[in-house]
Amino acid sequence: MLISLSLTILLLPLLAFVFMIFFGKRLPRQGDWLSTTMILAALGLSVAVLIAQIAAPAGQTASASMTWLVIGTQAITLGITIDNIAAIMLVVVTLISSLVHLFSIGYMKDDPRYSRYFAYLGLFSFSMLGIVLTSNILMMYMFWELVGISSYLLIGFWYEKKSASNAANKAFIVNRVGDFGMFLGIMILFFSYASFSFESIFASIDAGMLPFQSEGWLTAAGVLIFCGAVGKSAQFPLQVWLPDAMEGPTPVSALIHAATMVAAGVYLVARVFPLLTADALLIIAYIGAVTALIAATIAVTQYDIKKVLAYSTISQLGYMVLALGVGAYTAGFMHLVTHAAFKAGLFLGSGSVIFAMHHALHKLHDHSTDAQDVRNMGGLKSKMPVTYWTFFIFTLAIAGVPLTSGFLSKDEILAGTLAFSTLEGHWLLPLIAFFVAGLTAFYMFRVLILTFHGKPANPKILDGIKESPWLMTLPLIILAALSLFVFYTFNPIGASSGWFYQSVVRPESVVPFAIAPAAWPVFYEAIHSVHTLVMVLSVLIAGAGIVLALAVYQWKKISADDLARRAGMLYRGASAKWYFDELYDVVFVKGTHVLMRFLSWFDTTIVDGIVNAFATVTSFLARISSWIDENIIDGIVTQTASTADRAGGLLSKVQTGKVQTYLALIVFSFIILFLITQNL
Repeated sequence: MLISLSLTILLLPLLAFVFMIFFGKRLPRQGDWLSTTMILAALGLSVAVLIAQIAAPAGQTASASMTWLVIGTQAITLGITIDNIAAIMLVVVTLISSLVHLFSIGYMKDDPRYSRYFAYLGLFSFSMLGIVLTSNILMMYMFWELVGISSYLLIGFWYEKKSASNAANKAFIVNRVGDFGMFLGIMILFFSYASFSFESIFASIDAGMLPFQSEGWLTAAGVLIFCGAVGKSAQFPLQVWLPDAMEGPTPVSALIHAATMVAAGVYLVARVFPLLTADALLIIAYIGAVTALIAATIAVTQYDIKKVLAYSTISQLGYMVLALGVGAYTAGFMHLVTHAAFKAGLFLGSGSVIFAMHHALHKLHDHSTDAQDVRNMGGLKSKMPVTYWTFFIFTLAIAGVPLTSGFLSKDEILAGTLAFSTLEGHWLLPLIAFFVAGLTAFYMFRVLILTFHGKPANPKILDGIKESPWLMTLPLIILAALSLFVFYTFNPIGASSGWFYQSVVRPESVVPFAIAPAAWPVFYEAIHSVHTLVMVLSVLIAGAGIVLALAVYQWKKISADDLARRAGMLYRGASAKWYFDELYDVVFVKGTHVLMRFLSWFDTTIVDGIVNAFATVTSFLARISSWIDENIIDGIVTQTASTADRAGGLLSKVQTGKVQTYLALIVFSFIILFLITQNL
């Protein structure tokens, strides 16, 4: 039953893509209703699957597989598996996709490629659902690459803009770097276990079989597979593509940055969690921490509302990866789900603001003002009350304010990080995590205040601002409701007692290779013991970030310019995105150009020179050979023929055909020979 429902969920977006790409322009309203209806149907079925899976006995899964290829004696299978995290992710992906579809009806209504846009949304949703449902890592890799293609189409949807096409290329190329590492990791596992199935690989590892009888190879496989997550989830050092992806339509930003593409990397780490060694987990934890810190510091300095949210996404993804790295598996996955709601809401809320700004600027015939720069906004609260209050709730959630979902998941991550450092050391990890929590509260309230509070930069713009249509505000209201704690637990200060935490909490099979099952309760007891301390610290730190943002941007007690000036090189570095783009441009882009020019010179000068030299020598030798052939060999042959011809001519004279002559010659010859022999 669950398998049939899951296959239907998977195929509905694909059918929507096929219908929209071939017949979309011929349908009423270019088929937006068809695509939206299909994804809403997938959402309904996903909820049914989630309810059925949660109601099933603990640890029960549904799976089905089929043989895809047979190579020699090796059969390669494809299949799907429904467990608790897959069922939850089905709802998350289809919910965010459904709300993005609804929002897009209002946001994209005048676009000349309207039907194609909805077709791409269907392809993207199909790709993500495939990643969620797969039971083996090869099938996941197939859908992984399909997500890369569909995201390329969506990011570069307005391809007539050079910046959009460049952003799509950048996203595609950077992701290929991570995907190559993932492919190598998959190959290590396949050549070690002759299987792509998660269940088979985990069972082999549990039985003590290691790749090439070495834990180091298992660590390498885990880290290489994690490279795929580094690309898709924009982790350091491949985080540079995600902010540029803002060139796509704003609903696409919500789709990519919330529960779909960027969450795929976190979901991948959760899926391969049982094969991760202690060294692999530590590498993952530090990469997550560094990513969270780098992105949060950059977000503080940005003024483009979508860029701030983009770096916020990178930072929150770093949080999730950090949680998985320290072993807080459920906390990391929970933050993935809660973040999906409030981050999609933030992006759709920013889209509502940008939509209103564009219309206001259009009325003023103002084509020079940037509709996405928060310095050009201000005072929108009174004109857009629904957008404001929902945006306010989303901001509270991402800042980790109590009574929100973000508070629950963020505190569990901080507790897991602190517990890990208590047991294993590595105190830098919780220090970074708490510091980033304060930065997050600061830069998100900075955006909220600059956008909605205070006075507008241009009062004439405010006159043209109005609330977005209900198709755009309804998704905001739904997501704002889902950003409250009650949807995950009835305990506002702890997630561990709620249905979500209990449904995701690991069975024995999810314990990583690095930790023995008997040691797992010790870690969770350590998390429980520091929970109250973490909760108090996180509230104080978030509160400090909020108060600082109010003091600088609302009450004007502190000058933002003065703060930037005092920060000096730190502010300039963060404002310049820590020069990652410039560094990569010099090392990889310009470096590639230099290498290509060198290779071109080497090919023209050295390779072609050698070839041309060989050609010259060969031509010279050929001419000598031709002269020898014509003058010596042909001369000898010709002279031999001439001699033979002359000799034949002389001999022909004695060939008279008369017997008498022949007898006379014989007698004459005999006499001469006789005389010669007598003289000798």
